[in-house]
Amino acid sequence: MKPAGSDEQHLMKAAIRYRYCSPDQLRVAAIPVPVPAHDEILVKVKATTVNRSDCGVLTGKPWAIRCFIGLFKPYRPVTGTDFAGIVVEKGAGVHNFNVGDNVYGFFDQGLSSHAEYVAVSVKQAVLKMPGHINFEQAAASLEGAHYAFYFLDPLKVKAGDKVLINGGTGAIGNAALQFLKHLKVQVTVTCETAYTAVLQSLGPDRVIDYQNEDFTKLNEQFDYVFDAVGKSTFAQCKPLLKPKGIYVSSELGPNWQNPLLALLAPFMPGKKVKFPLPYSIHRSMQFIDGLILKGEFTPLIDRRYSLAEIADAYTYVMSGQKKGNVVLTFD
Repeated sequence: MKPAGSDEQHLMKAAIRYRYCSPDQLRVAAIPVPVPAHDEILVKVKATTVNRSDCGVLTGKPWAIRCFIGLFKPYRPVTGTDFAGIVVEKGAGVHNFNVGDNVYGFFDQGLSSHAEYVAVSVKQAVLKMPGHINFEQAAASLEGAHYAFYFLDPLKVKAGDKVLINGGTGAIGNAALQFLKHLKVQVTVTCETAYTAVLQSLGPDRVIDYQNEDFTKLNEQFDYVFDAVGKSTFAQCKPLLKPKGIYVSSELGPNWQNPLLALLAPFMPGKKVKFPLPYSIHRSMQFIDGLILKGEFTPLIDRRYSLAEIADAYTYVMSGQKKGNVVLTFD
C-alpha cells in the first residue's frame, strides 16, 4: 500500500510495534490512513479479533513464523490478521467490490487490521459479508474456522464416522464441531463445566465435562481424535483410536513431536498421527462463507475490547483462558 499524506484529517488510530514484543509494549498511535493501490480496497474496520495467529505475529514465536513475517523485526508495524468492515474507497483496478460493501477477510501472516482503516488487495482472501450477520460475527468467523477447516479437510471424514474433539470451546474446536455436524459425523466433545450447555446446543452426540471426567480414560474408540487445544499427546490418546484411527493436534506437541510423527506415519502400521498444514485461505473462506449462508456456522464470541484496550485483549488471549473468539470493536 502507499502512505497517505500526513495531514491530521487523514490520520487513524492503530496498534503498533516496530519489533517483536509482549502485549504491554504494544502502543495505540495516530498514523496516516493508507491510500488504496490499483488493486486494493480501503476498508473502515468495524470489528477484528485478537487470536492465536496475532499472538505469534506480535511475539515472533514460535521462531519458525519469522520466516514469513520478518526474521529480525516484523515487516508490518501494525498488528492484526482479520477484519470486517465497510469499503470506503477502492483502487482503479477493482471491479468486484464497490464503496459501501460490507466485507470481511483474513491473512494469517498479517493484514495490519488492528486499525481504524485497512487497505487490502482484492487478490487476498476477502469476501462480501453474508447479509444476515453483523461485523463482530463476521470477524470471529475467520481465523479459528480457517484452521479447523484445514485440520479436518485432509482427513476425508465422512458421515457416520466417530470423532472426539478435545477443546470444544476454543475458536478452532468450536468451529470444528459445527463443521463435523454439517458432515453428519458422530461427535464427542470436551469442555469445562460452565460451557456444557452451550456446546450441547450445537448438537454433538456427547459432551464431556473434562473438569469431572478424564476423556483419555473413555472406554470407547474413535476414527479420529482431534485435540483442538494441543494439550494431549498421541501416546495419551492412542487407546481411544480404532485400529486404523488418526490423531490430529492443533499444536506441535512436546519437542515438536506431532509433525515428526506425521512424517513417520507412512511407515507406521495401524494408528497414526497427521499434522495438516493450511494453505489456501480463499478455499477455507469459501467453505466458511457457504456454511454461514446456510445458517450452519455461528462463531462463539467470548469477550469484546476496544482498540484502546488491545494490550489487555492480547494478555487475555495469551493466558490460554479464552473461549471462542476475542473481538476488537470500533465506533
